[in-house]
Amino acid sequence: MASVPSEEEEVAAQNQQQQTEITNVGELHFASSRIKELHDAIATVVHGKSDVIRDFLTAIVAGGSVLLEDLPGVGKTTLAKTFANLVDLRFQRLQCTPDLMPSDVSGFSVYDSREGTFTFRPGPIFSNVLLIDEINRASPRTQSALLEAMAEGQVTIEGKCRQLERPFLVIATQNPTGFKGTYPLPEAQLDRFLFLLEMNYPDRESEIEMLYGDEPTNDMQPILDGKGLEAIQLMAANVEVHRDLADYIIWITQLTRKDTRLRIGCSPRGSKMLFRAAQAAALVAGRDFVLPDDVQHVAPLALAHRVSSKRDRMEAHCSKRQVIEDLVSQIPVPA
Repeated sequence: MASVPSEEEEVAAQNQQQQTEITNVGELHFASSRIKELHDAIATVVHGKSDVIRDFLTAIVAGGSVLLEDLPGVGKTTLAKTFANLVDLRFQRLQCTPDLMPSDVSGFSVYDSREGTFTFRPGPIFSNVLLIDEINRASPRTQSALLEAMAEGQVTIEGKCRQLERPFLVIATQNPTGFKGTYPLPEAQLDRFLFLLEMNYPDRESEIEMLYGDEPTNDMQPILDGKGLEAIQLMAANVEVHRDLADYIIWITQLTRKDTRLRIGCSPRGSKMLFRAAQAAALVAGRDFVLPDDVQHVAPLALAHRVSSKRDRMEAHCSKRQVIEDLVSQIPVPA
């Protein structure tokens, strides 16, 4: 027979619950304030892109990598560099060219004739934040050097597995496919990115502000360090997702596998990524629970680059992102 808790034990349990709630509120305030500081600081350099900055930070909070795609000169690299300057993490930049080799990314061993041994020289992938500029100018062979790192946080070099330091984030930029000297990213590579974001041209007022604005510099004061970022990412992973919303997410991804306009639907990894992105979107909004609105907002960002369209079934004005939005609108929203 279960024992009935005493009055002192009930009071202690209530105090413990209240203390937990206070701690959760404090952690939520810490995360919200730091995310807002990052957003506002980036917005002083990247003008007129508040929504893009929010989505960019959502991917970072989720612990995912980001692919920024658009025309040259619209601020893709500026956004990535500004973020790197605002976090106190090891940052490396890799400029992709057609002759870039996989060893230029991961590193290589050099023979020391005096010692008679090989010394490993780590490549730029051994960092916390790796900015890969114009990733689709590198050959598919070089692009494949990133697959293991982005999926598992490790690289295998010369038969030896080497762990990457956490947190590890890849921020890549690319020009639209079809530009001279570009290679289309393979489906396996695209599937490693949490979000694909488009910058687009700024509005008139924002472009005027850009004329008077300053370029990002390394003198910007860091707002967040590695431990702080990891703490926020852990909070995002613990954001509550109701079972009905998890079912809602699976309905969306499974519909992509049945839609006649799509040749390849979303993978199970895409379902997991959408789940994580919804949690991060809730935290960025200052909540510790996910709403249907969070799922609806991040679904096109997290899924559109993971599906492949049937050109003969797609209307000229319809993009993959619009297909995802259409599928989301067909599913009843859980109460």
